[in-house]
Amino acid sequence: MTEAEAPRAPLPHPAGGAPAGAAAAAGVPGGPDVPGEPGPSRVDSLLESVRSGLARLTADEAARAQREEGALLVDIRYAALRDQDGTIPGALIVERNELEWRLDPTCPHRSPEAFPSAHGASGDPEEFGRPVVVVCNEGYASSLAARSLHQLGLHRATDLDGGFQAWRAAGLPVVTPVATPEAGAAAPEAAAGTSAGARAGD
Repeated sequence: MTEAEAPRAPLPHPAGGAPAGAAAAAGVPGGPDVPGEPGPSRVDSLLESVRSGLARLTADEAARAQREEGALLVDIRYAALRDQDGTIPGALIVERNELEWRLDPTCPHRSPEAFPSAHGASGDPEEFGRPVVVVCNEGYASSLAARSLHQLGLHRATDLDGGFQAWRAAGLPVVTPVATPEAGAAAPEAAAGTSAGARAGD
């Protein structure tokens, strides 16, 4: 066999990963040479994996946990969605980009409503066992957020299956937003702007 006939090793993937054929052989979804229907997206696979480690609650179960176990419901929805649809009575409002800082019992920026202990940066070991239920709009972003809280040590953190929309559909109490003339005039635009990104912004 001449040098020209010798098989050559595949070139490395431009992004540093395996070639598409190797990815398919390894069972990685996607790729132009994967036959049949495309597999789930990587974020869907991540979501499925994360949820396998959560004891997700229905709306009725979350309401019972709040009422009987002192569970902390944490609403991470955008202000536009809260202004449009209302809020859950007693829920702590913490937008997603602040969640880990507000819900870490050892952080000096932790929420005093969530963790009233005066133990400073050392935290209170009992606070890590408090049940926490994360609520987004439809129950997607909340699963990933609950997993992040697990990584901070809040081992009873979970999320509301179906999010705020499931809570409202179950006929559970909702604090109706108080519309001002300015807010009322802007409401149709807010609704149109938030519906398109329901999963990404929920």
